[in-house]
Amino acid sequence: MSDSDVRAASGIPPARPRETAVVRGSRREGREAALQAVYMHDVCGENPAELPEPAWSQEPLTPKARTFARHLAEGVAGTRERIDKLLKKYAENWDLARMAAIDRCILRIGTYEILHDLDTPISVVINEAVEIAKRYSTAESSRFVNGILDKIQGERGA
Repeated sequence: MSDSDVRAASGIPPARPRETAVVRGSRREGREAALQAVYMHDVCGENPAELPEPAWSQEPLTPKARTFARHLAEGVAGTRERIDKLLKKYAENWDLARMAAIDRCILRIGTYEILHDLDTPISVVINEAVEIAKRYSTAESSRFVNGILDKIQGERGA
């Protein structure tokens, strides 16, 4: 199966083109690749640990980005029940099933990072999630993601 076939089959929305040249680090690339894997897990039931390489990214990933992406996607899959409980708690008046799938996946990744990647400052986690939401979803979604993750940050270390 080609890369474009995997992406088409997964239903992952295409990224918006960047308006300006932005240098992406391996952690941003890893987060974006993890988003694709978490999305496929959420929508198609695919286990991130079993996804073929083309499902992770249109572009070849650096080893650091690939390792980070797998850490995030497999971590979200392994702690999804706890993450979803927190999302339900803090997304007042929002049912998880009614959220846009891409926003739900961004929130799951951000929540996982807040709870488990203690070396990453919370402000970085939230900023990255907001920027990814702007790129893959909408401006309204980026504000929604920011608000929910801002509430969840108090759960770090709890």
